[in-house]
Parts: sequence; structure tokens; C-alpha cells
Amino acid sequence: MRIALFPGSFDPFTNGHLDVVRRGTELFDHIIIAIGNNSSKTRYLPVEQTVSIINEVFRNESRVSVQAYKGLTADFARETGARFLLRGLRNTTDFEYENTIAQANRHVNPDLETVFLITSPPLAAISSTIIREIHRFGGNVDDFVPFKMPPAQQP
Repeated sequence: MRIALFPGSFDPFTNGHLDVVRRGTELFDHIIIAIGNNSSKTRYLPVEQTVSIINEVFRNESRVSVQAYKGLTADFARETGARFLLRGLRNTTDFEYENTIAQANRHVNPDLETVFLITSPPLAAISSTIIREIHRFGGNVDDFVPFKMPPAQQP
């Protein structure tokens, strides 16, 4: 069985993330959306809420599951039996960053292969950071996320 881990903070989960997962289901038997704890980031939405939201988005897709994890992504891949990491690339800046991470993951887990999907052009400008800022200040983000965002906490 070809299991891929799609790791990230998904804060929030965007239509770009949704596109990568849907396209990934054409390549893999199962995709685990793995919500990691990035110690350098403060979350906008709690992990538990993010897990619930993404589970709802994929409620009718048995080949997609969602799990939160702590620690190294390469170790979590080993624990779940995932031999592939699925990553989306929006631009060359993403590639430089993701390439470095892919090399480190391969060092920690030599059996782990990273697969990059180029973001679909209409979704390339979407980033969780921009969506958080728009939402935080009361803007409408419905076109960027596959769910209804909870009310914003005022800055």
C-alpha cells in the first residue's frame, strides 16, 4: 500500500492544500494529513479544531485521514508506515525551503521519498499567512478555504 504523509500546520487548511490532497489521491492509496506542532509558530486555530475541520472536509473520502503529531516528521512517517511525503510548491522560494527539508527528512529516514506537486495556477497565490491576516481583520476568506471559518478573534 502506497501511504503518503502530507505534513504541515494547516493553519488554516486552504483550497491549495485541498487541491494537493485531491491530486495526491491519484498517486497514493492513502494520504495522512499530518498536523505538526511547529515550535516557531503560534497557531491561529487550535490543533483540535483544525483536525475536526479537515476531517469534515474529507468525511466522504476513505483514503484520506487526519492526525496531529509532535516530533520529527520523518519519525512520524515511519510510525504510520508512510514511505512518501507529499508537498505542494507554489514558487521557487517554496522549492528552496522544501528541498532543504526533504534532504533532512531523508537523512533521518532513508526510506522516505518526498514527492512535490506544483500548485494549480489559480491557487498559487493562496497562503495560510495571508488568509489569517485577512480573517483576523474581518475580511471574507470564503474563496480561499473549503469550510466556514469560525469568527475572528480581534487583534
